[in-house]
Amino acid sequence: MSELSRRRFVAAALGTGAAAGLTGCTAATGQVTHRPRFVPFAGDHQAGITALPIPAQGLLAAFSVQSVGRAGLASLFADLSDEIRGLMAGTPPPVRDPAYPPVDSGILGAQPPPDDLSIVVSVGASLFDDRFGLADRRPTELVTMPFLANDRLDPDRSHGDLLISLQAGHIDTLQFALRQLMRRTREHLVLAWLVEGYGRGAGAASAAATPRNLLGFKDGTANLDAGDTALMDRHVWVGADSGEPRWAVGGSYQAVRIIRMFVEFWDRTQLVEQEAIIGRHKITGAPLGRHGEFDDPGYADDPHGLRIPLAAHIRRANPRTPETAENLILRRGFSFTRGFDRAGRLDQGLAFVSYQHSLASGFLAVQERISGEALEEYVQGQGGGFFFALPGTVDGSRFLGDELVG
Repeated sequence: MSELSRRRFVAAALGTGAAAGLTGCTAATGQVTHRPRFVPFAGDHQAGITALPIPAQGLLAAFSVQSVGRAGLASLFADLSDEIRGLMAGTPPPVRDPAYPPVDSGILGAQPPPDDLSIVVSVGASLFDDRFGLADRRPTELVTMPFLANDRLDPDRSHGDLLISLQAGHIDTLQFALRQLMRRTREHLVLAWLVEGYGRGAGAASAAATPRNLLGFKDGTANLDAGDTALMDRHVWVGADSGEPRWAVGGSYQAVRIIRMFVEFWDRTQLVEQEAIIGRHKITGAPLGRHGEFDDPGYADDPHGLRIPLAAHIRRANPRTPETAENLILRRGFSFTRGFDRAGRLDQGLAFVSYQHSLASGFLAVQERISGEALEEYVQGQGGGFFFALPGTVDGSRFLGDELVG
């Protein structure tokens, strides 16, 4: 691999990329810098799934749909699309007679600044019940997320008719967008659960550095290259020959997991054990026995797990064999912190988000391999759900989900 292509691969694996908004480097450090932008709304796929670099802040909001009939649901999707189109473009809110409530919160002032805001709309299995007559249009693998290994799902933080995923550079941008969306759709949507957090913290040297999760390990080193169209077509987007309903082509299955991390317990664990559980050196991110973060783990040279244990997380999640080559997923999650629980323990962890063209060959295949791993002693699935991210739209006269409800 040439140095140029390697840099492109590394940047995309980290959720960043020169072609996607990394605009230069500082003279003093040579670190890549990024100029915030307005992310284009129009496209065959929803841009927020692959937009790079991944912004620093993330928010997931799940809703119950209260629309009346198919026509009401179509009105909801049309209103959502119109509002999202304006938010992502930075369209200034209109000025209204002060005798009435303002049309926006005012958080961002008169002109919302470019902040890499992207918004993804997804639907849950419950939307395909008998309310809207959509049962025969349900994506073939879209079901209510079951209890998986080590789960203790909280029904108040799980599932939903509709999920809105937001990412941006700053939390006020996310709050502004969320409140505008809820204002526009208040007759249709009732908030069911919400989680917010950050995808890149102070530990990252630059926008091109792999972020760390709250266990202290680099998270996302081996992610798919979101800028590689062939990879996205192979692993992420639902294709015309997938056996899915015609309206779903261009969309993607979305797995969301709200994973609590028992960080106090983890912090009392020996470093050598932490690294053996993950399979990487904590500081460098390199596979055990290697020096660079992006070095090949070399499993073929370590068949008995003497260097990287056979039970290590990275080895079980992605064995890098021909048989598991179709199980790759695009991750798009972030860390969260929600204060503390009644036992005085910190309530924090990972809002895991992945996109794939098939839950069976993507998320669920990986989940089956890691079931029973040693890491389960330190983490617990407590919420989330399975959703289907709607295809994008190119035509300005159309809206997200129009073929689903049409």
